[in-house]
Amino acid sequence: MDLTALAKEHGTPLYVYSAEQIRYRLELFEGAFSGRAHTICYAVKANSSLAILKLLADAGAGFDIVSGGELERVRRASKAALKRVVFSGVGKQVWEIDAALKAGILLFNVESEAELSLLAERAKLAGVKARFALRVNPDVFAETHPYISTGLRDHKFGIAIGEARRIYRAAKKMGSLDAAGVSVHIGSQIRQVEPFGAALGRVLGLVKELREDGHSIRYVDAGGGLGIDYGMDASAVFDPAGQVERYAAALLAVMGDEGAHLLLEPGRFLVAQAGALVSRILFVKKNGTKTFVVTDAGMNDLIRPALYQAHHEIVPVKQPSGASEAVDIVGPVCESGDFFARDRVMPKVKVGDLVAVLDAGAYGMSLASNYNTRGRPAEVLVDGDRCDVIRRRETVKDMLALERMPG
Repeated sequence: MDLTALAKEHGTPLYVYSAEQIRYRLELFEGAFSGRAHTICYAVKANSSLAILKLLADAGAGFDIVSGGELERVRRASKAALKRVVFSGVGKQVWEIDAALKAGILLFNVESEAELSLLAERAKLAGVKARFALRVNPDVFAETHPYISTGLRDHKFGIAIGEARRIYRAAKKMGSLDAAGVSVHIGSQIRQVEPFGAALGRVLGLVKELREDGHSIRYVDAGGGLGIDYGMDASAVFDPAGQVERYAAALLAVMGDEGAHLLLEPGRFLVAQAGALVSRILFVKKNGTKTFVVTDAGMNDLIRPALYQAHHEIVPVKQPSGASEAVDIVGPVCESGDFFARDRVMPKVKVGDLVAVLDAGAYGMSLASNYNTRGRPAEVLVDGDRCDVIRRRETVKDMLALERMPG
């Protein structure tokens, strides 16, 4: 598919996704863990497009959700997939728990004693047994951005692993609960595989103790967080197949002959490099010695550079000839933090040219906002020689539809 033609037909900014690449990434996981009972539960928060959820559900994936809204998205994409849902998150509300119980999801990943008591109460009222796993905090350090690190004792997530055995014992006395598993998740965008193995090793030690206490632990949820290469090291060639193989080897070596059903929650790894944000250059301006390339996409469309100081490769859709220059690539939002790159060396571009912000399929549209009353971009899904609009461009009318003026 020609990006210039897509931009002409659908306008910019425009998110473009590759269905083939998403399927390929899922197949890498399925193949690497094929010798063991497992379910790949895609982390919906990475990209919650209904079309992408349906694509993954049709390929047999389960889902990791963190809200009642994400549960409804899975329901609309595939009712059959509700049986493959795990529900994570530190702040589940009553209505969300009730909806998940009614849907018959696979597992609740419980993150506090208070949540466990609430789950027991709601399950009892519903007349069902709720399968749960405590999300334990293994206190394993993983090198990543502090905002997306979740496995240390000073994070809000999970329960201290040393407290877990006591809590499982208390849960055993609650007739509406089924202690079916143990869960762990140490963070996101983790490039090294060793921390995953270390965390899982601590979890399996707990599993052994829990079985000694009479609990029927059938599931081990190893979480997600496997990172990608956003292009920070130009000398390295990212090998997704090799990365998944190394990740699987680290986990399977620790699992050994453990017979529990393994749950995995990749998000970014499946969709990030399947997506690009296509934007048109509005102006090229100079302030003193600085050159600014102003695009029609802004931080409301892709906030990762502003929020995480994240690196995204940015390339002209049509490679111009001539020299390169160092520029700041910025958007039109009224914030100095509205930038995609600073002092980035790239080929000289001009007004009207298209650029593609790469690896934008995860935490792009799912974090997009209406800041500055800017409509969110359209999204298209390319599958071979077919292209479908999976979300139309948001209009000012859409943005104002929910508001009311008194009087």
